[in-house]
Amino acid sequence: MKFVPRRPPAWQVRPPMPQRPFQPWLIDRGSLTRRIRRRCDRFDVRGLRQAWGKAWHDEIPLLGLRRDESVLVREVYLYCGERPVVFARSVLARAGLRGPWQSLDGLGNRPLGAALFANPRVRRMPLQFRKLNPRQALYRRAAEALLARPSQLWARRSVFTLGGRPLLVTEVFLPDILELRP
Repeated sequence: MKFVPRRPPAWQVRPPMPQRPFQPWLIDRGSLTRRIRRRCDRFDVRGLRQAWGKAWHDEIPLLGLRRDESVLVREVYLYCGERPVVFARSVLARAGLRGPWQSLDGLGNRPLGAALFANPRVRRMPLQFRKLNPRQALYRRAAEALLARPSQLWARRSVFTLGGRPLLVTEVFLPDILELRP
């Protein structure tokens, strides 16, 4: 019998079960930044990297990219006090940065969510959800700041559009998010 490795489940339009304690965070379509700030005495965005690179294979179709096309990748942690509560990854095609999303190039440690939800012309596509495990690159990137590695993490992503240009935002909820009231 030939061994066939199992593929991790794809992104889904509904959160996979069971995700009960994370559900209020996963399904909220409002600003995650605003929601965390309301529940946190000291909110902080700490940048990991912002650089030109390649999109991951599952990001390419969402952004309408060619496989070899360069994208701007921004990865940050959202902190409540000294605890990382969310890992966020944003991916933007070069054409978007020269166009409607050009203000995102200089964000630094400011929250992307504040910029997205402040602009009434920005449209958000439906959310997608995924349970992550340690074999996945997104899990490994998100778990870098964690002392203890959970067996799974919950993530959501969606495409935001402005002027017809897409921006993909993926958010991974870290265990300490559960310390904040939903």
